[in-house]
Amino acid sequence: MRLVCLGTTGYHPSQSRHTACYYLPDQGIVLDAGTGLFRLIDQLLQAPRRHIDLILSHAHLDHIVGLTFLLDVMTVTGLEQVRIWGQADKLDAVREHLFHAALFPVAPSYDFRPLAGASGRVPLAEAELEYFPLDHPGGSTGMLISTADKRLAYVTDTTPQHDPQLAKQLQGVDLLLHECYFGDQHQQLGLRTGHSWLSAVTEFVKLTRPRQTLLIHVNPLATDAENELGLDAEHRELGMRLAEDGMVVQV
Repeated sequence: MRLVCLGTTGYHPSQSRHTACYYLPDQGIVLDAGTGLFRLIDQLLQAPRRHIDLILSHAHLDHIVGLTFLLDVMTVTGLEQVRIWGQADKLDAVREHLFHAALFPVAPSYDFRPLAGASGRVPLAEAELEYFPLDHPGGSTGMLISTADKRLAYVTDTTPQHDPQLAKQLQGVDLLLHECYFGDQHQQLGLRTGHSWLSAVTEFVKLTRPRQTLLIHVNPLATDAENELGLDAEHRELGMRLAEDGMVVQV
């Protein structure tokens, strides 16, 4: 299993980062559809696929606007079918608003697949998806992607998780992608906006003990995100590092 980081920031793009989008080329899975999705073109030109599964964590614009870029992706690559998974109300919002004729006049031919309930399991073409609720205004969904020998967890747009059942579910994953929007100096802002800060993410890492952790969905206003978050030797010893656009990670 490999992970390609197509977009690693939140809210809006910055000079060096696009918004949330991650690609598992060996499984044909895309996690979220932020502005980084346009980079999927290069990936599919290098290793063509006819079908992909795209899973939305929620419907905030920095995670869905790239759905409108898929027409270009399908035009210039061999991609023929996109299955879009997400909570039913989020998919309804995408179809009603993002693809409203006044905003986007070309009706897309995507295959929208609602997830049943707040948590559950879905077999994908080349992996299994487990999904679970996260604490975020408007609701957000976390994901666990499993193959025969690897597990990747995607936990974005959430306040820190203290659910022991979730910690058990994600125990020892091969790669944890976890939002870390703020340093500890902005903890109260994190609580108000539904985002995570470094010490809380660190405690979750200590609970779940993933083999690797990538900190994602960082503040786009942070010109030096590693220093502004406060990453130090303790975090590196725990296997925590900052995700960067273009990064390729062997899971």
